[in-house]
Amino acid sequence: MTSIPEALLWCLSAGTAAAVVLAALSIRARGQRADLRSRLTAAEEQNSATLHSNTELTARLRATEAEIRHLAETRLPDLTTALAHPHVPVPGLLDTRFAGTDADRALSAVLEQVSDAIIKERARVDAAAQSTLRGATTTIQALLYRLQTALQEMQHRYDDPDVAQDLLNADFLNEQALRRVQATGVVCGAWPGLTREDSYLAELVVGATSRLRGYDRVQISNQLRDPIAVVARAVEPVAIVVTELLANALHHSHRELPVTITLQQGNRGASVLVDDYGVGMHDDEIKAAMELLAGDEDVLLTQLGDPPRSGFAAAGQLVRQYGFGVHVEPSPYGGVRAVVYIPGDPLLTVLDESAQPMSVMAPMPHRSGVPDRSASVLPTGTASPAAAAPAPAAPAASAAPAAQAPSPAPQRDDRSEATPPVQKEGELPRRRRRKPVSESEESAERTASPPLRSPEETGSRWAALQRGTESGRAAVQSEPPRSPEGNAQS
Repeated sequence: MTSIPEALLWCLSAGTAAAVVLAALSIRARGQRADLRSRLTAAEEQNSATLHSNTELTARLRATEAEIRHLAETRLPDLTTALAHPHVPVPGLLDTRFAGTDADRALSAVLEQVSDAIIKERARVDAAAQSTLRGATTTIQALLYRLQTALQEMQHRYDDPDVAQDLLNADFLNEQALRRVQATGVVCGAWPGLTREDSYLAELVVGATSRLRGYDRVQISNQLRDPIAVVARAVEPVAIVVTELLANALHHSHRELPVTITLQQGNRGASVLVDDYGVGMHDDEIKAAMELLAGDEDVLLTQLGDPPRSGFAAAGQLVRQYGFGVHVEPSPYGGVRAVVYIPGDPLLTVLDESAQPMSVMAPMPHRSGVPDRSASVLPTGTASPAAAAPAPAAPAASAAPAAQAPSPAPQRDDRSEATPPVQKEGELPRRRRRKPVSESEESAERTASPPLRSPEETGSRWAALQRGTESGRAAVQSEPPRSPEGNAQS
């Protein structure tokens, strides 16, 4: 039997061992609790970070969606408008935090792709429209030229004044339609459609003036020193440009105000200055006009407005093709001044007036050293050209008394100068031969020694001349003068 002390010893030993074990277990449990607590804290922090990140991602996703909606609803429509109207701004990013990011680069790439696609498609559609218009205007222009020829033949065929007046009215309307069709065709890339011979610049300006309504408001001042002419290939293009600038001046000024044209000669070319007294143009309008007149870029039909304003665009196309220049600026009179500069090389030449006389409708130069044609002294025995031009007061008047006592020349006839019998020293032959030889002057020279005619033949000729003069005067009162090229212009 075990003694009590031993039993106590065993109990103490067992208790001590149990205490040690419990202590070890307690320490281990405490460590596990601390580890679990730290893990829980880390998990909570990670969860919080995840929640924060998810919140940021959600906000970024929403911002990206807003940027995409902004791109589709605002930026792309404004980009489309800005391509047609450069003054319209295209908005940027809705959220500046995307600046420089992949999202910004991706959205910018979308804008560039859409812009390129719109530009190419617009150019393709506009080219197709211009091709259609070019073909149509070319056909219509050819038909209008045929109609013009037919009307001119009818004017020579019929002597009735009423019929002649109606034909002149129809020819004038036809010329206006021809001008509109011609300008539209030029904008669309067609050539002017008419080839002329070398023409005096003064004649060309008169022809351009007579193509328009309100031609009677135009005042032409010729300051050219020499009989300058435009070479054949550039005659019609220059006439078109001058006509369009005149049309703009007449349209934007009061119908009672004049439009002045000045022809000036420089060392390297000649200029046509068109001044009006109208409403003028703002700086942005002048800038836009100069861009069109420069002809540096292709013009789209959609850029011409509604209704299309093709005048400056047509002038710009011709400037680019033929090498002359057009400039617009504010006029000293408060309106607009347009200057057409024609370089001497290769678009100008000097014609011999003795071989190719200038039209009597062309304004004569206002310069010193040129004798006054209305006061020139005629050679003895030569009838006054001014007396031969107007019709006699009565058909029964004989030619002999008229030659002996010629009627005084009208004040407006400054082109009836007789050829000076002696050439002055130092004076250029061209300047002395500035006098155009009109049909009336040639007729006066031929009738210096008229052949004998029967009274019936003489009376018939005077009656025909009287009818033609009355018809011409009636036409001049309401219709434009005939252009030097032979067309009733608009």
